[in-house]
Amino acid sequence: MTRRTQIEEVPMLVEAGKLMWRRWIVFVTVGEFLGFSVPAIVAASMWDRAGWSATVSLLVAGVGEGMVLGWFQARALRPALPDMPAHAWVAATAIGASVAWSVAMVPVSTDGYAGWPRAVATVALGVSGAVVVSAIGVAQWVVLRRHLTGAGWWIGATALSWAAGLAAFVLFTSPLWHPGQPTAETTLIGIAGGLLMAFVMACVSGRVLVWLLRAQAGRGQ
Repeated sequence: MTRRTQIEEVPMLVEAGKLMWRRWIVFVTVGEFLGFSVPAIVAASMWDRAGWSATVSLLVAGVGEGMVLGWFQARALRPALPDMPAHAWVAATAIGASVAWSVAMVPVSTDGYAGWPRAVATVALGVSGAVVVSAIGVAQWVVLRRHLTGAGWWIGATALSWAAGLAAFVLFTSPLWHPGQPTAETTLIGIAGGLLMAFVMACVSGRVLVWLLRAQAGRGQ
């Protein structure tokens, strides 16, 4: 490939990147919104309950979230990575989501590590947070590395995107949720927060995805 040809292809890569980013935002926002609605509804219906039944229900709902998100993400990726098997991506996303939800339930079930030594609780909370935001990215990387050069960046990208999305969710829902609310009101707040979280997560992860795709295209692969 000549230098002139490479220069002429830059605008095409940029335009293709914009289209891919928009496609990713739409598909992933819808997918995560629909997927997160499942655990949001389950959590709202069990707001004042505790015990193993509530924990197991949320874990199952979390796996469902991962499956729905993975399906929409696979559809978004199809034009750019047509050889990547959708079923493998969906399975990886569901596994990552199950790990994230399992770890996230530990501080919830222990009331924020109440009774633990402060230093141990702080370390445990930090490790838990790191696992929660990176679990899906690590699981997806196992599939993505076979189809995209530099796929290791995806782990950090998804961790950052989930951290940003979860922060947006907490900032939105925390002032609005309180004990004793009607289930319908609690559910609507959770779903609205889930939509905001999905959009933020999709925007951040989509940017890095486009960068990786452009880099691969620039290498002529």
